[in-house]
Amino acid sequence: MDWRELDSATCSIARTMTVLGEPWTVLVLRDVLNGVRRFDELVDHLGIARNVLTRRLGTLVEAGLVETREYREPGRRARREYRPTPTGRDLRPVLLALMAFGDRHSAGEAGPPAIAVHECGAPVAVQEVCSDGHVLTPTDRIRMEPGPGARRRSA
Repeated sequence: MDWRELDSATCSIARTMTVLGEPWTVLVLRDVLNGVRRFDELVDHLGIARNVLTRRLGTLVEAGLVETREYREPGRRARREYRPTPTGRDLRPVLLALMAFGDRHSAGEAGPPAIAVHECGAPVAVQEVCSDGHVLTPTDRIRMEPGPGARRRSA
């Protein structure tokens, strides 16, 4: 079956982009994954409007990518902080791939602004690997084949 014959609404990328496609959402998730967990810290670090952050966090919570936990500071009312769920952490390779692309194509003369480093101390490299363990190169050809959830495009 040709790719153009498939219903693009069932595409996993399209489904993911319904959550991540809004402006700021990926950056909010990036910060939460990197330990910026409190609302005011997110506002300050991102320079985002409070109402926009509220909506983006709501989307991430509703999608199951981020969860809230209550915390209290002495003499203050209870507040929430935001933590990535296991599902949200599954997006880390996507964010690392976006970062690698940006580092390669738009980092500037000074170089990348941040480097992802594994706990062993080595930089993290994003690689495409087939299920047989072959590391793909940019010139390797891949094809998309219909999966079990594919649907034919309606005319």
